[in-house]
Amino acid sequence: MKVLILEDEGAATARVAGIVARSVRANPAAVLGLATGGTMLPLYRLLRDMHRDEGVSFAQVTTFNLDEYVGLAPEHPGSYHSYMREALFDHIDIDLARTHLPRGDAPDPTAEADAYEALIAGVGGIDLQLLGIGRNGHIGFNEPTSSLGSATRIKTLTTETRAANRQYFADDETTPRYALTMGIGTILAARSCLLLATGAAKADAVARAIEGPVSAACPASALQMHARATLVLDRAAASDLKLTDYYEHVHPGGGESEFD
Repeated sequence: MKVLILEDEGAATARVAGIVARSVRANPAAVLGLATGGTMLPLYRLLRDMHRDEGVSFAQVTTFNLDEYVGLAPEHPGSYHSYMREALFDHIDIDLARTHLPRGDAPDPTAEADAYEALIAGVGGIDLQLLGIGRNGHIGFNEPTSSLGSATRIKTLTTETRAANRQYFADDETTPRYALTMGIGTILAARSCLLLATGAAKADAVARAIEGPVSAACPASALQMHARATLVLDRAAASDLKLTDYYEHVHPGGGESEFD
């Protein structure tokens, strides 16, 4: 596990944007796994700027998002389909036919989950999977106690997760109770994983993910088992780590080591 600690949120986000851009330049037909949430919005703004100002092209890229709320149509303003169009897809040269999210309004969500898993396998898997982390350690919508070998499926969301996402829904709407999400096993099957965490509110989850036991109680801890997992943190998110001196010795300033 590679732990990169940057000075602040802006520097950490720029570091992740640079890694994504480098991956796409090296492999224009890369398969990217994408995440949503507040942490990703500044990242997607940077990628939009890099497309506009530096010519980073997504024309041949294929994407798979981690999750979608059960029951929401793609056109619903609270859906992750809407989020991705507004945050990224409408501003870059990506072919929308190459962008994939689970259908929250599928008549059979279980069949939709199985089909989504098969679709990922059908393109040869994900090259680089972007991740955020929830305050309870979830990745995707894999809440605590999720199987570390799980595939794409329906998950019941915790009260904490629903409260965190309440801001994205109208006052007269009920925050969805269920989501279709890639499983932890699906995430670990990606060739590389790249997690971005910023802010003191994520510090406890980050510490448990990096330095705690591998446990379903903290789903992100499963990344300890991935051969190519990179976690990019600002100082606030890294504030509960005990081995910070070592991480900074290996990757001063969040840069690359001699053997990266």
